[in-house]
Amino acid sequence: MQKWFSAFDDAIIQRQWRANPSRGGGGVSFTKEVDTNVATGAPPRRQRVPGRACPWREPIRGRRGARPGGGDAGGTPGETVRHCSAPEDPIFRFSSLHSYPFPGTIKSWDMSRKRHHLIPETFGVKRRRKRGPVESDPLRGEPGSARAAVSELMQLFPRGLFEDALPPIVLRSQVYSLVPDRTVADRQLKELQEQGEIRIVQLGFDLDAHGIIFTEDYRTRVLKACDGRPYAGAVQKFLASVLPACGDLSFQQDQMTQTFGFRDSEITHLVNAGVLTVRDAGSWWLAVPGAGRFIKYFVKGRQAVLSMVRKAKYRELLLSELLGRRAPVVVRLGLTYHVHDLIGAQLVDCISTTSGTLLRLPET
Repeated sequence: MQKWFSAFDDAIIQRQWRANPSRGGGGVSFTKEVDTNVATGAPPRRQRVPGRACPWREPIRGRRGARPGGGDAGGTPGETVRHCSAPEDPIFRFSSLHSYPFPGTIKSWDMSRKRHHLIPETFGVKRRRKRGPVESDPLRGEPGSARAAVSELMQLFPRGLFEDALPPIVLRSQVYSLVPDRTVADRQLKELQEQGEIRIVQLGFDLDAHGIIFTEDYRTRVLKACDGRPYAGAVQKFLASVLPACGDLSFQQDQMTQTFGFRDSEITHLVNAGVLTVRDAGSWWLAVPGAGRFIKYFVKGRQAVLSMVRKAKYRELLLSELLGRRAPVVVRLGLTYHVHDLIGAQLVDCISTTSGTLLRLPET
């Protein structure tokens, strides 16, 4: 280390002493080189380093017509002035049309744009995700007619499963899946009920479990089920007098005996035929003959489909993936039929994503 410093000092001393060959007799004298800037107190001048010239720097010419070589250096008109105090490496050269924050680096505008796009990700600034095309949901339709919704849901009812012995039954909750505005759906269903086009029955497994049936389908299936039975007369009387005049879900004893003229024995025949079910003492629900098997299938199927969503990762599942799976054995009414019920009954939350509708179990 000490030898290195001594060699460095010798180089500095040799730099300060310059050879002067002007001495007569062929001799050479050495004179010490004094920096005028140091003597005058000015900042030290940058030493020139041997190297190639700067061919890309053109000298600045004086005014046209000025006398060449006249006047002091650096400002006299007509004099050639060179601004190349020290050699420069090509890496320092860049176009004056493009300004960069660091002169020693050359960046293209493409890289600048990429850097600009990467800034939000670097500093944790959230960037808005561009919305992609959202797939249309086959289950949640636009707000429309409850009548059209009921007709569409009737097509999902498996008639062959019950050998066409039951009228197609649609739940009120399923209508809500196609008509999201429940107020509008209830009002339109009430109007259809008052017009006698549909009948609403209590299914029994839940207080809010209301089945919707077209009146003509109900009348046809009930007459077919009671044909040749001892209570066929009481059933025909009920369909002819009570069904067109009263669209309520339940009937009172005074109403049945005094208004419609039914005896107690005839009311008993209606209960045996499955047209009426006991609500409490002195009142009966309107019912569908043979609906017990449908209720059993429906309850088991609902629990099975809910279990499929519950067992999925994060308790959520894409609607398209759910409908594409093979239905369990207990799902006798079809996956689509039950999914309408789950959405309308708010047993699952529907979330619209770019991949489609996502079904998620609500937090409890």
